[in-house]
Amino acid sequence: MTILTRRSLVTVGAGGLLLSGCDKLSYNPKMVSVLESAEGATERWQRLIGRNALAREFSEADMSPVFKANGSRSVDTDDYLAHSESDFVDWRLKVDGLVARPLSLSLAQLRAAPQRTQITRHDCVEGWSAIGKWTGPQLGHILKAAGVLPTARYAMFLCADNYGGEASKGGDQSAGLYYESIDMVDAFHPQTILAHTMNGETLSVPHGAPLRLRVERQLGYKHAKYVMGIRLVDSFKGFGAGKGGYWPDRGYEWFAGI
Repeated sequence: MTILTRRSLVTVGAGGLLLSGCDKLSYNPKMVSVLESAEGATERWQRLIGRNALAREFSEADMSPVFKANGSRSVDTDDYLAHSESDFVDWRLKVDGLVARPLSLSLAQLRAAPQRTQITRHDCVEGWSAIGKWTGPQLGHILKAAGVLPTARYAMFLCADNYGGEASKGGDQSAGLYYESIDMVDAFHPQTILAHTMNGETLSVPHGAPLRLRVERQLGYKHAKYVMGIRLVDSFKGFGAGKGGYWPDRGYEWFAGI
């Protein structure tokens, strides 16, 4: 019996279906149907093997010599550019929504929190992978400090990058600020971190400075860059098209587990 895994779906090969990736969204109805059917199966499998099952971690010897900067590679708003020029010293991460204690955290505060470093493989729907080293506080640690209310079901990540309707990113219908979301299981997973450091260096602008979500059991487009805020919610209503993320609003699956 052949087992069709999420990773094999991403790189089906010649003659098969191939999702065109983070920069070019495929609107092929057959592909969307295949991925939607796989989404539910993969989510059930991940939950079956355990909420804390870890993605594989690697050694420094395994790290890729080049880690591609994909998706948005910069943000051109005046506010972001000003923060970037000052090394984000006055930048704040807002944590609000269904929390008992809304937070406004500086980059220095995030660096002073307990840190986790992990060397993991990033898998993109375009079919490429790279191994990198990431450091930052666990998202669960931040959420515990905020006091997650019992009604919260999802963590929404509000980002600075605006795709602006570029043709390579779906055309005018794709204009909008990037956002993503994960459920509480992945939010409190030990490998879900808010990375401010990559490969031992401060996160660069092309890779999502000042803060990038790393949710290691999901595909690359879930790893939101340029994170400005985290909002705890009980539904996707009021965000984009209500599908839980920029790319899910445009046909990608919301749960992208691998």
